[in-house]
Amino acid sequence: MGKGYLDSYRLLVPINTSQDTQLWKAEDERRNRYVAIKTLTDAQLKNRKAASMIRWEYTIGAELNHPNVIKMLDFGVDDSRPYLVMEWFPHGNLKALIRQGVENYMPRVTQLAVSITEALAYFNSEGWVHRDVKPDNFMVDEENNSVKLIDFAIAIHAQGFWARLFGGNSKVQGTRSYMSPEQIRGQALDQRADIYSLGCLLFELATGRLPFTGSNPNEILHKHLNVAPPSLESVNSNVTSEFSQLIRQAMAKKATDRPKTTAEFLAILKHTRIYKRLPFDSPRSED
Repeated sequence: MGKGYLDSYRLLVPINTSQDTQLWKAEDERRNRYVAIKTLTDAQLKNRKAASMIRWEYTIGAELNHPNVIKMLDFGVDDSRPYLVMEWFPHGNLKALIRQGVENYMPRVTQLAVSITEALAYFNSEGWVHRDVKPDNFMVDEENNSVKLIDFAIAIHAQGFWARLFGGNSKVQGTRSYMSPEQIRGQALDQRADIYSLGCLLFELATGRLPFTGSNPNEILHKHLNVAPPSLESVNSNVTSEFSQLIRQAMAKKATDRPKTTAEFLAILKHTRIYKRLPFDSPRSED
């Protein structure tokens, strides 16, 4: 890393650093293009689990092809440092947009909601459960509302060996504010777990608030397991009852009470008005 290269990729600017990984803007000198590179931090170079998660993310993403899903371009190991190469998408995430306040992006919510759901519906249709559906994992181009689903590190296949190995255990993986009851319990998962998380995400997108908050993580988990989410109309009176009901169904405690597939949820969403009115002095309402 001190040399500023990973094989033929020239590292330019660090974008983000987490506990295990670091994301870089880089230049692919062979193809004369910018790329994003995820690699391990120096402290995690001997962490085999962290290294395997980078390889796993590439294994999943290399087979995916959808305009709303980040493209995985390459995987390599340079001097014992594994790295993942992705398409360069120079935009912030949905969480940053939500922090601007819902009144600032309300006219864009319908298009964003559909694009986000299209990405997840494709990901699920390929047999994968993302397990970490949240605003942080959707990049957004604010000029044209295009989105990119990212971060497949803890995704599992919905069927077979991998689902049994990774989806049915007691360890809670994911982000607590968006986790389905069955994910919290460590049960085997299918795409209905992602639908629950999507419901939490769309609740937050439409209202600017999370459906469940608490003074500590366990309180949030308890609410996901036992407390009905508030109606969206009670948080934002401008939200339609139809959309509120759709989110309530997506966030049903029992997976069997949710839409069977994300594609089914998407089909309903496309015909559901989210807001009663938009914040402009115009008689036109949201289509």
